[in-house]
Formats: sequence, C-alpha cells, structure tokens
Amino acid sequence: METRVAVISIILESSNSIEEVNKLISDYSDYVVGRMGIPYKKRGISIISLVIDSPQDVISTFSGKLGKLDGVCAKTAYSKFVFNDD
Repeated sequence: METRVAVISIILESSNSIEEVNKLISDYSDYVVGRMGIPYKKRGISIISLVIDSPQDVISTFSGKLGKLDGVCAKTAYSKFVFNDD
C-alpha cells in the first residue's frame, strides 16, 4: 500500500466543534503519527497540528470532514515522497 506523510493544520474558531474534531481524530487514530494542540486564549481559538501517514485518499477524506465542521478551518500539506509498505 502506498502512503504519504502529511500535516493537517486545524484552527478551531469556536468551542462548539471540539467534540466532533476529537471524535474524527479518534476515528482516524490508526493513521495519526503525532498531535500537538495549542489553546490560544488571547484570541479565543485552538490550534491543532496532526502528522498523518496514510494513503492520500484517506488524508483527503479526513481533512475534508474536518473542514466541513462549523467553526473549523483545516489545511493539509503533503510530503513529496510516497512510501510503499508492501
């Protein structure tokens, strides 16, 4: 199976979607290499960075689901390398 490494940057602009974001991260936890969360209290937002190693379609689906949540902005940066785990 071919996989890529990517970073999904998530900005939560309201606390209404925190539970949904955490549920999605849990649903995709088999692919999550690492997670860093920063509450930015001065601006009233939270920032999460996820490192993912999975097939590209899984990354796209995951990021798309995150971005559709109310008050959530998600952007993905992909590595140029493709890894083959056969």
